[in-house]
Amino acid sequence: MNFSYLIYEERDEVGILTLNRPNALNALNNEVFDELQSFLDSFKQSNNVRVLIITGAGKAFVAGADIKAFQDMTVHEGYDFSEKGKSVFRNIAQLPIPVIAAINGFALGGGLELALACDIRVANKDTRLGLPEASLGLIPGFNGTVEALKQVGLGHAMYLMMTAGGIKATEAYDLGLVQQLAEADQVLDQAIDMAKKIAKNSPNALRLLKTVLREGKEMTRTDAEAMESREFGNLFQADQAERVEGVNAFIEKRKPNWK
Repeated sequence: MNFSYLIYEERDEVGILTLNRPNALNALNNEVFDELQSFLDSFKQSNNVRVLIITGAGKAFVAGADIKAFQDMTVHEGYDFSEKGKSVFRNIAQLPIPVIAAINGFALGGGLELALACDIRVANKDTRLGLPEASLGLIPGFNGTVEALKQVGLGHAMYLMMTAGGIKATEAYDLGLVQQLAEADQVLDQAIDMAKKIAKNSPNALRLLKTVLREGKEMTRTDAEAMESREFGNLFQADQAERVEGVNAFIEKRKPNWK
C-alpha cells in the first residue's frame, strides 16, 4: 500500500498505522480521509494482524481538521465533509480487531474524534486533548458530540466542548477518555506492549468482546444482558475450536495455540 499521508508497518501480529503530515500537525482533509478509507478497505483483507495501533508522526497525534479548507466551504461541502469523516471513523470502530490510539501529541477536534473511534487510548501524559470547535464558530463534525457524551457523560461533554480550550492528558485519564498515560517518548512502545498482551488472547473472543461491548452500549440493559448470555452460550457449540483450545490449555497448564 503506497500512500502520501500514511505509513503502515507490521510487527508480528501488531499493525501500526501512522498519519504522516507532520508539517500540518497531521491535520485531516479530504485527501487524508480518502487514504484512510483506502487503507481500511485493503486492511480488511489481512488475516495476520490481531491488533491495530493508530498514531501520528512528529509532535501531534492529529491537531484537528485542516482549518484552511473551511474558509470557502459551502453548506453541502460541509455536510459531505462531516459525513466522510464519520464514515471513516465508523469503519475504524467497526474493524473486527481491537484498535489502540497511541496519542503521541495533540489530539484536538478531529484528532480526538479519531481517538474516540478507537477502542483504547494511550496518551503522552504531557499533551492536551480537546474539542475546540466552538472557538471557531463550529461544532464537532465527526461524531465527537455523540462519542464524548457516551464516554464521559453530559456534564463533562458540555465542559469539554463549551470551554473549547482542551484538557491535559492527566485530566482526560481521570475522566476515562484515556486508559493509560505514558512518557512522551514511550507512547508507541507502551501501546505496542499493550497490543502484544491483547494479541495473546483468543482472536475469536476479542472479536466477540468488541461486538458485544460496542453494540451493548447502544442497547437497553435488558437487551445487552440477553446478547451476552446468547453469545456466551454460542461459544459452547462443538465447532468453537478456540474455546476448546483455551479451556484445554488451562487445564493442561500450557499456553494456548490459537490457529
